[in-house]
Amino acid sequence: MSSWLGEDLWADWIWFPEGYGWADLKDPDVVLPQLSDLWAFIPIAVGFLVLRPIFERWVAIPLASLLGVRDKKRASPPSNPLLEAHFCSVAKHPTQSSLETLSKQADCSVRQVQRWFKQRRNQDRPSKIKKFQEASWRFTFYLFAFFAGLATLIDKPWFYNMKRMWDNFPKMPLLPSQYWYYTIELGFYVSLLVSVASDVKRKDFKEQVVHHIATILLVSFSWLVNYIRGGTLIMLAHDASDYLMEVFHLVGPGHSQIGKQIIES
Repeated sequence: MSSWLGEDLWADWIWFPEGYGWADLKDPDVVLPQLSDLWAFIPIAVGFLVLRPIFERWVAIPLASLLGVRDKKRASPPSNPLLEAHFCSVAKHPTQSSLETLSKQADCSVRQVQRWFKQRRNQDRPSKIKKFQEASWRFTFYLFAFFAGLATLIDKPWFYNMKRMWDNFPKMPLLPSQYWYYTIELGFYVSLLVSVASDVKRKDFKEQVVHHIATILLVSFSWLVNYIRGGTLIMLAHDASDYLMEVFHLVGPGHSQIGKQIIES
């Protein structure tokens, strides 16, 4: 098994055209991407993690106020240690039999117990402001990343003719703009993976984690095999759609028609 992983999986014929291999990525006369170069993503990821709360506090919150995004006042349930213990340790959505049992133990009606659990669940729901802060952070990065990527690629011949993307492969020299585009994108996705645990928990939480890990692996591997030109084009295409997708989170479900018009345009 280890032999297959070490030899067959990384065989030259799988990843390179005939006549080329991993040895071609060690040419001292050409600046080629090396795995060690990617360690720059670590301070970049830390920088994003530090910058994010500053952005959310001093940019996203005033912007939310300017756009009229406000949290509705939520009714707090009356203090009830019995129901609180069931909510925290047993279930947030009690069954009908549990409701009846709890109503007897708490000396109140089933309807009152249902209302208490509903109000208690509402207390744990993330606020609109919190969702807006997260969406505006991602929107801002994807928007700037899209235009930065566009500036990186606009003068490259493979941006207009994708066949040129493989000219001189795998000995395509690494450009400084490609290096920074890669490391900044990689650093951002690593920061998202770190912060996903404290972000608003969505129904697709597990899918988000898998998506971030898959993105990090794909970006890293495309760097390792010098698929740089193709990788930058793919990242640009994703950034172009990602910042538009975040528009839906910014405008909210009550303005879905606005978001739909933006996407269609």
